[in-house]
Amino acid sequence: MNAATDKIGSANVATALECDFPLVEISQIAEQESWRKEINRPIYHIHKWWATRLGSVFRGITLGALSQPGTDIWANFYKTHHLAGKVVLDPFMGSGTTLGEAVKLGVKAIGCDINPVSTFLVRQAFTPVSEARLRAAFKRLERDVAPEIRHYYRTRDPQTGELIPVLYYFWVKTVTTPEGEVIPLMSRYVFAQDAYPKKKPRAQIVCPCCWGVLEDRYDATKKCCQNCGHHFNPQKGPAVGQYVTTKEGSRYRIKELLPKDGTPPAHRMYAMLALRTDGTKVYLPVRAEDLALYEEAENRLASETLPLPEISVRPGHNTDQARGYNYTRWRDFFNARQLLCLGLLLREIGSIENQAVQEQMLCLFSGTLEFNNLFCSFKGEGTGAVRHMFSNHILKPERTPLENSVWGTEKSSGTFSTLFESRLLRAKRYLKEPFEVAFQYDHKGNRIGAHKTVASHPICARCVETWPELVGAYQGLLVLNGDSSALPLPTGSVDAVVTDPPYFDFVHYSELSDFFFAWLSPVLRSRYPWMARTDSFHHGEVQHKDPHVFAHQLAAVFVEACRVLKDDGVLAFSFHHSRAEGWAAIYEAISEAGLAVVAAHPVHAESRAASPKTAAKDPIFLDAILVCRKKTFALRQSSALKDIVQVVDALSVRLQVAGLRISAGDRFVIGAAQTLIARAADGLRFEEIKADLEAVRAAVRANTSWVGNLPKSVDAKLI
Repeated sequence: MNAATDKIGSANVATALECDFPLVEISQIAEQESWRKEINRPIYHIHKWWATRLGSVFRGITLGALSQPGTDIWANFYKTHHLAGKVVLDPFMGSGTTLGEAVKLGVKAIGCDINPVSTFLVRQAFTPVSEARLRAAFKRLERDVAPEIRHYYRTRDPQTGELIPVLYYFWVKTVTTPEGEVIPLMSRYVFAQDAYPKKKPRAQIVCPCCWGVLEDRYDATKKCCQNCGHHFNPQKGPAVGQYVTTKEGSRYRIKELLPKDGTPPAHRMYAMLALRTDGTKVYLPVRAEDLALYEEAENRLASETLPLPEISVRPGHNTDQARGYNYTRWRDFFNARQLLCLGLLLREIGSIENQAVQEQMLCLFSGTLEFNNLFCSFKGEGTGAVRHMFSNHILKPERTPLENSVWGTEKSSGTFSTLFESRLLRAKRYLKEPFEVAFQYDHKGNRIGAHKTVASHPICARCVETWPELVGAYQGLLVLNGDSSALPLPTGSVDAVVTDPPYFDFVHYSELSDFFFAWLSPVLRSRYPWMARTDSFHHGEVQHKDPHVFAHQLAAVFVEACRVLKDDGVLAFSFHHSRAEGWAAIYEAISEAGLAVVAAHPVHAESRAASPKTAAKDPIFLDAILVCRKKTFALRQSSALKDIVQVVDALSVRLQVAGLRISAGDRFVIGAAQTLIARAADGLRFEEIKADLEAVRAAVRANTSWVGNLPKSVDAKLI
């Protein structure tokens, strides 16, 4: 139950989503899905996109938004639906989660995004291409270009003299002091260890004197190099924080030693992980033959004409740290061997005659870039080896980058060949048999595991280009690129708007997506006008660090959504934020658009193991699903602060009893959403609603000592 339920006249309730929502059941399934999103919903992970929401949550939202009041959403969650004639719009489609869930429910879907990379990847996700044709294209690439790429990723086995494939090369950034000393930016000389070192303490260490590769415990503090006799502490490298220390003890700020000509820092290749013919892996130092092979790649790159990135890295919230290290062009994010091999692969993909197959391979290629650049690092043994470049929300220059082997082997991670199976083919199979995650129970009703169950017909949506075509198409899908504040749709044509808008001060997707756009644009700009820009930025983009500007940008899209939305339809979107001003911006946008929040449902948002979450002091794991209607069709009345706190306590307990951990940040998400309901009709100014939100935040955080116990303010009738 939520604060809105008793405050909407029954005549004004048009959808099941406004009445009740199975937030506990869907949160439990969502948490299960979130542990392996790329496996449980592969269609939305065919290519990198940021903050991809959980499909199970959006299935529930969409089903509720299109169902009559009184419909049991959970009882219908695993049923096959044919909601013929219904149309759902997502004006911020991102990776296409709303579109996929809508099509699975048997309705027509419209998605629009201003970002060209989003448009491209969504179109590829929903394009049905047979596995046989994709495998044939892959085999051709394996025959014609893979041998050239593999040539540059091999070394000689010192035991047998055979040439064997290299899985990964280990590099380190270096700086040169005014005295001429070249210093590697290593904080420690242990460069490879197990993901669980206390269980498996064996680690790889590089000697700072001769650069030989040694083996010892991950926590060893004394080491004598067996090659040169040098004594050193493997835990103490010359780089600590923002400073480096010379052999003589002088200390310099790293940024002061960056190249003065504006080029990125130099790198040194010092070790590799190779694959022996018997399938075992071996760490080896870099030798003269390996350096010569890299030089060969450099020389060939200079002589080849390849489709390489041309655009610069624009200044921005998520790019300034990289630019501060002189990464001013997107091609600077790759070393010479990577540029050569990626360029050779992209050129060969461009020669595929069938456009549908070629674009599927381009999508796969673009996704491969995430794991093959100088911003990647080594995660460790016993886990996926490559930490991709977007593990942080900013483009953080990696001091000890890992070079992956572009084509890869069966033992590789994040390469073109492995992602072909794990991303592309898995997504195509999901089109044929879209499944949901469901729990298994024993005869006593105890949950004993999870399984996959088919609850939808195959996704065979007909992709169209215009509204008239969508009207005449059975299960049509219209994917648009452009400003969602000006949609090519008739007034009152959409039954529901379901979306996940950007956050004003969070990840600026367009800045990061330029990384992919820089490679895709030269190949696709003559084919698609939206790929012909100089970068992926567009002035209609909804993204700004100023909450007032952001609110105005978002309101413009919501105004247009209201125009195309039927009077009895709802606009539902997911949102969370840790600060009051983020919620105040949402309130301002909703009010400016002539909308009112009539219901709010807290649901599980993403895995607790996500990197940004584990690093946060007070992480948020919940999204608030905000359900809005046009103000003229919504009845509202205010609620007192104590009533909001009471509802926060009740909802928190419901989720906690179901096994979901609720943080103080989560409680504020619930409280802020309830505040937007309570103040929907008040027309407050930004500072006024912000003050209300701050009061709610203080109140709900003051009542967080009850974890594991029922808070005193909870009315048992609300649980």
